[in-house]
Amino acid sequence: MNISQNTIDLIKHFEGCRLSAYKCPAGIWTIGYGHTGADVKKGMTITQEQAENLLKQDLVVHTNNVSKLVKVPLTQNQFDALVSFEYNVGYGNFANSTLLKLLNQNKHDEAAKQFLRWKYAKGIVLAGLVKRRNAEMKLFLMK
Repeated sequence: MNISQNTIDLIKHFEGCRLSAYKCPAGIWTIGYGHTGADVKKGMTITQEQAENLLKQDLVVHTNNVSKLVKVPLTQNQFDALVSFEYNVGYGNFANSTLLKLLNQNKHDEAAKQFLRWKYAKGIVLAGLVKRRNAEMKLFLMK
């Protein structure tokens, strides 16, 4: 399955775009539209075009991650919501999440409620994460 433009827009909206490296609330060096990794260093700057290219590359990875981990059929909206979620929380967190376990048991409604549990960074509830999780859950539940 491929993601839709809705997901790209959702990710861009919640990640925002910063052309200079910064530490996110979880303390991870980040740049562009939430790009992280060993290539992101303090003092690093990129262009808008580079930010767009990093997002495209990252979306391939995160789309593949969701496709690999989810074992049940999904609607386009469910897939899109999960890619946005996994993009933000990372492969390991998604792979070990109750959300994924419930989803793979075909317990879609119970799985949807799990989005709202992922609102913390370093033990602190972040308003931005609450908004993002609500948007992801709403998208996941759309027919």
